[in-house]
Amino acid sequence: MSLQAHAQALTASLAQAGLISGTAPLIPTAFTPTTELGIKFGEKAVELGNLFRVSEVRSAPTVSFDKEADVLEGHLYTLLLIDPDAPTPDDPKFAYWRHWVVSGLTASEGLSAESARTLTEYLGPGPKDDSRPHRYLFLLFREPEGLTLSKEDVGGEEFVQRRSFGATGWVESHGLKLVGINWMLGAGDGWSE
Repeated sequence: MSLQAHAQALTASLAQAGLISGTAPLIPTAFTPTTELGIKFGEKAVELGNLFRVSEVRSAPTVSFDKEADVLEGHLYTLLLIDPDAPTPDDPKFAYWRHWVVSGLTASEGLSAESARTLTEYLGPGPKDDSRPHRYLFLLFREPEGLTLSKEDVGGEEFVQRRSFGATGWVESHGLKLVGINWMLGAGDGWSE
């Protein structure tokens, strides 16, 4: 799929899921991705809102993305995995829940880049069986030249420190530019429609 076709499919899926409106100000209304963000849990790819059960996402996924056109080789990126529906889509009082933050990624190497730094350890999505599926956002940002982020810049690893993450302000304060998005639905293993 071309980047243009991917951008159209992504925009349509985000709009349909209500992720471009006021519920997720991290994503500008006129956002157009400049790279396609690939996320895979084992052999199953995240594809614009497909459903994953808790047992499928216990371990961190693999991440891949291509070099952006007109961006120098070796540029670094930050990946966020956040939940705008915590603790439930009907009562998202703990949005954004911070599941994972990795900085220093490179286009060709992704998570295996020597420069990659985990700022928040991966915590697999875990919606309860009685909750409707949550939307989980994988957001890829280009870092400004010379930015070095540390764990302290993001916040603690404790369960209560991950909730109500001020993602929009955090992104703005570090000059991060959104370049790629993917997203999935997550449900408990025992959830049924």
